[in-house]
Amino acid sequence: MGFLLHHLLAESASRSPEATAIKFKRENVTYGELEERSNQLAHALIDVGIAPGDRVGLCLEKSLASVISVFAVLKAGACYVPVDAHAPGPRVADIVQQCAMRCLITTAAAGERLFKTSPDRRSLERIFFVDDVPNASLPYPLQCVGLSQAISGQSKDPPALGGTNQDLAYVLFTSGSTGTPKGVMLSHLNALTFVNWGYETFNIRADDRLSNHAPLSFDLSVFDIFAGVKAGATISLVPEGLSSFPVRLAELLEEHRITVWYSVPSVLTLLLTHGKLQNRDLRDLRLILFAGEVFPVKYLRRLMKLVPHAKYFNLYGPTETNVCTYYEVEPIPEDQVTPIPIGKGCANTEVFAIDEQGQRVIGAGQEGLLYVRGSTVMQGYYARPADTERAFIRNPFSHGRDEKAYCTGDLVTLDTKGNYHFLGRRDHMIKTRGYRVELGEIESALYAHPAIREAVAVALPDELLGNKIKVFVVPEGSRPLDEREVKRHCARLLPRYMIPEDVEFRALLPRTSTDKVDRTRLNAESTKAQE
Repeated sequence: MGFLLHHLLAESASRSPEATAIKFKRENVTYGELEERSNQLAHALIDVGIAPGDRVGLCLEKSLASVISVFAVLKAGACYVPVDAHAPGPRVADIVQQCAMRCLITTAAAGERLFKTSPDRRSLERIFFVDDVPNASLPYPLQCVGLSQAISGQSKDPPALGGTNQDLAYVLFTSGSTGTPKGVMLSHLNALTFVNWGYETFNIRADDRLSNHAPLSFDLSVFDIFAGVKAGATISLVPEGLSSFPVRLAELLEEHRITVWYSVPSVLTLLLTHGKLQNRDLRDLRLILFAGEVFPVKYLRRLMKLVPHAKYFNLYGPTETNVCTYYEVEPIPEDQVTPIPIGKGCANTEVFAIDEQGQRVIGAGQEGLLYVRGSTVMQGYYARPADTERAFIRNPFSHGRDEKAYCTGDLVTLDTKGNYHFLGRRDHMIKTRGYRVELGEIESALYAHPAIREAVAVALPDELLGNKIKVFVVPEGSRPLDEREVKRHCARLLPRYMIPEDVEFRALLPRTSTDKVDRTRLNAESTKAQE
């Protein structure tokens, strides 16, 4: 049995070399080809001095080359650091410097953007370009090599390198509430614990066809790629930006006969409302997984009616823990407006909540802050020991030994079945008029209105109230909707102190690169407008 992520590929390639591993647009690559090409690139990386423990950046859109690069970096004993290919140059440069990257695999366009805005990247020694090597007149103060040139003549056999499951596999950068990127360090053990759990729990098989919707820089992609490769299944890479065209996304779902779908709920909502799914043959779709944000129950309920033969699972966990809880969705009553549970802990993972008195939450209805321990939990933040220290506590329930638990920052409560329910972020809990208010509860109430497609609540500092509540609303369809109607609707479901003071209507809400609503931007815009 493999104990490093790339062992999964070697095993599947040995078992079924002719099986299709990756599909992207009109291109396919078999398991045998993926194994050989990643071996060749791994040798090329080693030849230019990449050593075990080094960080190699992948500033790429999804493509066959991006997946080959992931496995090549791992086979070279290094860890891959995926970076949003469309991120501003200064942000990419910041990540390069934080990780002290020695090598970057990218495209000519992304590389040009990086070096024109931030030319001084001292740690970098070499860039591999998956397309054309840029014109020599561009400001590249280091060696540039085309990928095809680099792997030409290299051995197709795997490098003779060892390693342990404690070695870093990848570093994922997450902004958090400050906007400053922090690198979450995840080992082979961290990833494999999650991948093996998902493979077993969802019975991923060789005849499955998984959609890979999330970019490499988003932790959802770990399941698609590595659980799919472990099973010897086919992974269909969804072109970046396709979620903005739900009809085309629905076409891909049908044409590739996807059996396992995993994405954020907002993508599924867009598919449901604008993708004309009712006109598609989705008989092969057996599993719909979602994570990353709360799924409004009115849309989830509609999706379950439209695709009734599939099983639905809500997966929860910050990047720092992989997925740590899960819940198989049961039929949702027509009058339910509250979100579904996040469920119970995954195998080899323990989750527990601690209340304000420092006691463990054990009874239904009790609230507390959620903590996670187990082998899925990150090693820490790269080169940020102080941030790492703040992220963990000494586990108060571990007697006789010094064990740490990761603090998610999420408030939860238990139900009578032992399932956890997500109440909201600790930093989304505000005070207004002396009352404690969770912004997510306001959003859930707004989603219950039939003419509201999307809603976000933000808090704005106010001298008299403590915080003033503002909501952004995207209307659904052509039905008239005004501020008075929104407030009347809230008054029917919420206490008076939770009714928003301001309502702003928008045609669209800003999105992050992972298709989540960009709350930080909405908050900043509202704060600036208030000044």
